[in-house]
Amino acid sequence: MREALAEARLAQAEGDVPVGAVVVYQGRIIGRGHNRREALADPTAHAEVLALREAAASRQAWRLTGAVLYCTLEPCCMCAGALVNARVDTLVFGVRDAKAGAAGSVYDLVRSPWLNHRLKVVPEVLVDEIQELMQSFFAGLRASAPDAR
Repeated sequence: MREALAEARLAQAEGDVPVGAVVVYQGRIIGRGHNRREALADPTAHAEVLALREAAASRQAWRLTGAVLYCTLEPCCMCAGALVNARVDTLVFGVRDAKAGAAGSVYDLVRSPWLNHRLKVVPEVLVDEIQELMQSFFAGLRASAPDAR
């Protein structure tokens, strides 16, 4: 998770929401990603999707059976769907997303009985550190925004 947190800091440095992800297979990182929506002007450039793309390229296969994805923020519906489709075994995440989380908070796509694959989920890892990073990012945005009053 510390590697995912390092990726989140890269996103923050690039002016994007500080979310980071890594894919681990057989004890080694095979995919990394951090939010790059702003840099790439791409609504799908979420940390998890970018990490899955790199992992699939590394394995030369779209099926990532046996892999674990570590992410600083609970995945959204798009990313949860990508995890299911990639056949990732386990999702480990930091902070729950009460507005858009799809691994138990708002939705639970990764464990849906209607889908063909379900993930093991380990929530709330390094919550305090990740929450502090997220809060400082959004506080900075609010401080730099013009007064809306």
